[in-house]
Amino acid sequence: MVIRAIVADDQAIVRTGFVNLLGTQDDIEVVGEAEDGVQAVRIAAEQRPDLALLDIRMPHKNGIEAAREITRASGGATKALMLTTFGLDEYVYDALAAGASGFLLKDTTFPELLHAVRVVAEGNALLAPELTKRLIAEFVKQRSAPVPVRTVEELTGREVEVLVHIAQGLSNAEIATRLTITDHTVKTHINRLFTKMGLRDRAQAVILAYELGLVVPQGRRPAPPPRA
Repeated sequence: MVIRAIVADDQAIVRTGFVNLLGTQDDIEVVGEAEDGVQAVRIAAEQRPDLALLDIRMPHKNGIEAAREITRASGGATKALMLTTFGLDEYVYDALAAGASGFLLKDTTFPELLHAVRVVAEGNALLAPELTKRLIAEFVKQRSAPVPVRTVEELTGREVEVLVHIAQGLSNAEIATRLTITDHTVKTHINRLFTKMGLRDRAQAVILAYELGLVVPQGRRPAPPPRA
C-alpha cells in the first residue's frame, strides 16, 4: 500500500526537504504541500491523504488546530504526525488532545521520520522517546481525578502485561518475544485491551498505564497488577 501524505511547514526550505526525502520512498507519495494550517486543512479535504505531516508553529492556523480539523473532518481516516523544533510539553498535550497520533522533533533522523510515517499511517501512535517520560509524568501530576480501580480490574493479567510493555515503547513483535507468544496473540490482546478501556491508539494506552500506576516515573513503585 502506498501512503498518501501531505506536508505542511511555513519554512519553504524545510518543507521542500521533507517532500524530497519522502519522495525517495516507493511506498510514500506526497500529494500536497502547504505553507500554513489553512492550506493544510483545504488540501487535506481535497486529497484525503492517509497522513498529514504538520509543523506546530505556522501562521494563520497552527499545526495543532489544523490537526484537529483534519482528523475530525476525515473521521480519523487521515492521521496527523506533528513536527516541531520545540519539545515543550504543552504542545504534546495539545497535539494528542487534537487527535494527533505522532509527535517528533525536527532533529529526528531520516530513518526515524520514515519509521514514524509508516507507524502512524498504519493507525498506531508514536512519540519521540525524549518526550515520553516528561509528558506522562506531568500529565499524571495534573490529573484532577484518579482513574477508578475497577477499570484495571477489568483487565486480565496478560492484558496488563501487554499494556505495560506498550507503555515501555515495545512493538508488537518485541512484546511477542518478551511474552513468548505469537504476533497474532499480541494483536488479539491489544484489541481487547483497547475495546475494554475505550482507547483510540497506543498514545492513549501509554497515558492509561501511567494513570493506573502500572508504570510510574522513576523512583516510585508501580501498583501490583490484578489477578488474572
